[in-house]
Amino acid sequence: MRFCVLAAALLAAWLASFSPVQADERPNVVIMVADDLGWADVGFHGGDIDTPSLDRLAAEGVELRRFYTTPICSPTRAALMTGRNPIRLGLAYGVILPWHNNGVHPDERFLPGAFADAGYQTAMVGKWHLGHAQQTYHPNERGFAHFYGHLHTEVGYYPPFANQGGTDFQRNGVTIDDQGYETFLLADETNRYIRERDRSKPFFLYMPFLAPHTPLDAPQELQDKYADIDTDLPPARSQQTDGTRRMAKLMLRPSARPMYAAVTDAMDQAIGQVLETLDSEGIADNTIVLFFSDNGGAAYSVGGANNAPLRGGKGEVFEGGIRVVSLLRWPAKLEGGVKMRQIMTVMDVFPTLMDALGISPGEHFPWDGRSMWPAINTGTAMRLENDVFFASETPIYGHFNLTVFDEEWKLVQEIEQDQVTTTVTNHLFRIQDDPNEYNNLAQAHPDVVQKLADRIRYWRALHPIHGTRSQLVPPPGWRAPKDWSTYPQPLEALQEAAAPGMAPTPSIERILDMQHGERGRLTYDCESRWYLGGLCTRSD
Repeated sequence: MRFCVLAAALLAAWLASFSPVQADERPNVVIMVADDLGWADVGFHGGDIDTPSLDRLAAEGVELRRFYTTPICSPTRAALMTGRNPIRLGLAYGVILPWHNNGVHPDERFLPGAFADAGYQTAMVGKWHLGHAQQTYHPNERGFAHFYGHLHTEVGYYPPFANQGGTDFQRNGVTIDDQGYETFLLADETNRYIRERDRSKPFFLYMPFLAPHTPLDAPQELQDKYADIDTDLPPARSQQTDGTRRMAKLMLRPSARPMYAAVTDAMDQAIGQVLETLDSEGIADNTIVLFFSDNGGAAYSVGGANNAPLRGGKGEVFEGGIRVVSLLRWPAKLEGGVKMRQIMTVMDVFPTLMDALGISPGEHFPWDGRSMWPAINTGTAMRLENDVFFASETPIYGHFNLTVFDEEWKLVQEIEQDQVTTTVTNHLFRIQDDPNEYNNLAQAHPDVVQKLADRIRYWRALHPIHGTRSQLVPPPGWRAPKDWSTYPQPLEALQEAAAPGMAPTPSIERILDMQHGERGRLTYDCESRWYLGGLCTRSD
């Protein structure tokens, strides 16, 4: 009898040695990011553009009703990857343009790096826009084992996929010549990656779309579908956005709304294809899908988006520029059709995912975000612990849009810097009672305005002095490469450490940093103590 039992056990062990490796049961993670999607441009917000895939995510997941991003592109992506406010990274005021040589400091811990260290497969499919001049800034050096897409923005929706005339479409540093509509190419690559993955490991996949960013273009059948869409959009109630619309009408330019709708529809179709792949692979229930827009919709004339009833749009810090469409689905853990109305920001994504999955983030600079998983998972009330700050100088150099808000008050500052004058316009709102920002209370509460304005000043002083600005044209005579995949300086051509700058010693650098005061920081990741007459100190 004992011999039979032993023989059976040996046989079972032998057969098990030939069975497939058991899949890791930890959840997969897919983050999809739209580029300039309007608040009112999805079906579940009553929009007139077909978005059945996003509507499905809303029905099957949690709608993050008060999810905030920065008002422009690169800063939001930097905040997502690091959990830190872009002001510290030197990326608050403007996006990384082709003639810039900066990116996010290589010492910053990126989200995919944490997943990779936890044993996840990591991939990115889409638009990077976080640095291209050195290999240290490349997606493959920031935790993504696989990268398919574009280093820049505005490469177009059809070949040759170029920026400033240089080809910008690659797979892991090698230029490719894939043909077709860009949005659908991203879906094809994402689906291929999921189907061909190592099934013994979970995966983290980042899918940032170009859509629906300008310059807009879409397949003809979708253009025909929206040829008669209503183009009489509600006013944005912001001078910059509404001014462009009036100018377009005076110049008899056709509305961008029909093409914008077609591009958005195509993006939703691509999302639907990925969701279907998760279904067919039998992994949808245990896959977290997070979707959000990188900023509010581009509601200006050539953008075509609609953020109403929110005020303003892309580039502005009114709610229409920073409060965005966001959804999170995890069927194995979360009930569908739920609306979370607590404030969450893009800086919170990194710590939230680490908390939800029990992953160690590894060594990192102090986060400005926090885990919102208790609020998402159980509805736990989580009031803001710190103020939220955002900024933009895009598109007009010297015109700053700034905001700080807490649970009660929100201050919006529009600062116009001319050669010898500076004009500040303050807008103060009780945001809980006035979410659409109709009632400016600045004159009635000057003490609150002053208190919040002082906080903005201190926060702005954290910005590295060589950070991005709204430099919409290149240095005179600058030339673009013919092929952007060859542009990043390879690691072997670079020195090991970050360049020290012009200060002859670290101690002199700290003194110079103090002397800069409110203007910004020389020393990376320093909390300024200039207001006390002392040297800056490291935030960690």
